[in-house]
Amino acid sequence: QSKGKKPLFVQLVLDNIWSLYEAVMKRDKEKIEKIVTSLGLKIGARESRHADPKVHLNAICSQWLPISDAVLSMVCNKLPSPLDITAERVEKLMCVGARTFDSLPPETQELKSAFMKCSSEATAPVIVFVSKMFAVDAKALPHNKPR
Repeated sequence: QSKGKKPLFVQLVLDNIWSLYEAVMKRDKEKIEKIVTSLGLKIGARESRHADPKVHLNAICSQWLPISDAVLSMVCNKLPSPLDITAERVEKLMCVGARTFDSLPPETQELKSAFMKCSSEATAPVIVFVSKMFAVDAKALPHNKPR
């Protein structure tokens, strides 16, 4: 950056996204067509003729950089395998607050081995772990909405 050079991430990633955004917002048809053909995308006529340029931008980006694929691949690449979890970590996850693992009921303590095996057999117990909860007004729940 000291000699006016852009960081590699800006050169390879951000500049491409910015040029696409600028071309769509300015409705530069030639540049948009060049980008779409170079990426091998098929944009429908309805999206390309839409009055709102954000619809066109969304159509291009959803094919070029689909968020679901990006998030799933990031989770698979960056998060550790559940099979690599340590016994101490399992005990911490199963205990809430000041409770110790030894104070849990024996049935719950037996789940530790199933938790560590991550087995998909039909006889294996199903274990669900909620890592974060959000407060929601009871009126917003589907079964409490007026009909």
